[in-house]
Amino acid sequence: MSRVLALKYRPKRFSDLIGQESVSQTLSLGLKTEKLSHAYLFSGLRGSGKTSTARIFAKALVCENTPVAEPCGVCAGCMSAEEGRHLDIIEMDAASNRGIDDIRQLIESTKYKPSVAKHKIYIIDEVHMLSTPAFNALLKTLEEPPSYVKFILATTDPIKLPPTILSRTIHFRFKKIGQSDVVEHLKHILGKEGIAFEEEALEFIARNGSGSLRDTLTLLDQAIVFSKGFVSSVSVVELLGAVNPDKIKELFSFVLDKDRERALLLVKEFEEYEAENVINEIIEFLKASIGKKNKNIPLFVLERFFRIAVNAKELLFMGADGGFVITLTLLKMIEALEIEDIDSLIAKYESEVDFTQVPSRDIVRDKVLMEQDKEPVKSVNTKSQWDKLVEALYERSHEVGSVFENNITFVSFDNSVLTWSSSAEGEKYELLKKYYSQIKHIVQDIYGISTTIAVQKDTNKSEDANIPVVSAKEESTNNAAMAVHRSDSDDNSEENEYMQSGPGLFGDKEDMNDGEPNSLEAEAEELSLLRHPLVEKTKEVFGVGDSNISIFQKV
Repeated sequence: MSRVLALKYRPKRFSDLIGQESVSQTLSLGLKTEKLSHAYLFSGLRGSGKTSTARIFAKALVCENTPVAEPCGVCAGCMSAEEGRHLDIIEMDAASNRGIDDIRQLIESTKYKPSVAKHKIYIIDEVHMLSTPAFNALLKTLEEPPSYVKFILATTDPIKLPPTILSRTIHFRFKKIGQSDVVEHLKHILGKEGIAFEEEALEFIARNGSGSLRDTLTLLDQAIVFSKGFVSSVSVVELLGAVNPDKIKELFSFVLDKDRERALLLVKEFEEYEAENVINEIIEFLKASIGKKNKNIPLFVLERFFRIAVNAKELLFMGADGGFVITLTLLKMIEALEIEDIDSLIAKYESEVDFTQVPSRDIVRDKVLMEQDKEPVKSVNTKSQWDKLVEALYERSHEVGSVFENNITFVSFDNSVLTWSSSAEGEKYELLKKYYSQIKHIVQDIYGISTTIAVQKDTNKSEDANIPVVSAKEESTNNAAMAVHRSDSDDNSEENEYMQSGPGLFGDKEDMNDGEPNSLEAEAEELSLLRHPLVEKTKEVFGVGDSNISIFQKV
């Protein structure tokens, strides 16, 4: 009767171990030089060779030719150890014998010397399953056992072991077996069995074994039976219910071509598979693309695809619908292709800029001024714009709006110059002078940023304001309001000008609406910030307008 491959080809010597060279070399040298510890701990992934190594080590200890680096396999001690009937090798499954009574029996048996061999070996598999009282009972014996007793503990989860156990053993960590090592081992086995195979099929089996040689050999047993003597990639994919790698290649060809429709149609075919398996195959394809240096997928795009695939696994872990996650992953990958890499952007910039010519300061200044003047002046109907100005002032402050409407008269708007006549006197004049800077900002918002204001004399009044035309550029440079000339030359110079009140634009503590929030001042401050040269340059660099900028006041 044939045996399963995992048992038939179980390692019998240290040299037969796959992927654990450091462990096998250390143990074999220790046996040869007789530098042995009283307790060992083997930990690692399932199917990595922990129990097999423990049995080989025990067989070498009971070998009649000891001390040897490898058990001879032909003496009576080795033969009985291989058949599992040696009296001095005691194996215990801690998963089914985890109580304190089981450990008491074990401790009691250590008092008796070996029957045949030089040592008495206890192999405790899945030792992390022991109960806390059992661990406590084992401590003393594990620390100071009789000279002829050797303990070999094996576990897949060393974190669950008490620190007191870990400190009393020599710990060997069995690493995950590499895929290439597993594939070579499968080729060796199939060669001995006389079974034909495709190498892609073996790679697929090894990948699904997840580093466990025992699990991989179990899958190989199934594939041999299902494939009827020829292990092909098609039969293996069908057997395991996995995604065909060719389908993944086809999917990525659609992604790289940005063909959403065909890609989404292919995604529907993946509904019969587990979403996690599909994502895993996508990741494997990306890993293979890095190794093969796929020229169709640049490295920065591969990095983006990996991030998207990892995020997809996180969504699946949170319980998201599998079909939705796969579709979302696919669309995100297509979208990631729209983003240019930094090298392309730099090359594009360098191709557009002539570095051989260094512009002078005057040229740069004139260019900036020309770009500032490019902003179109808002003028469709001067009368409707004037009404809009009055309405805007009313919205911000009823008092200012009322004084402005009753004392300021529209004259003309030509060549970005707004001319009006003023009849304001006394407190009304002071109010308009106080908020002139804010009024000017609203005027420039309605009529255009380059708009300047001129005031004509009102011949019907004894006191009139006359504001000379000053460009917006000169005003921003001098940071002062426009001068106002009154007909009476004896007046104080401070009363002959519209000045900004207090420090900056909004120095006054008085409120325009008797304690209510001063929206006119707040808006004027925002407009002032938006017209700052640094902000203007930022808008130019990023290609945004005032509507895309939000201003927050720090309290």
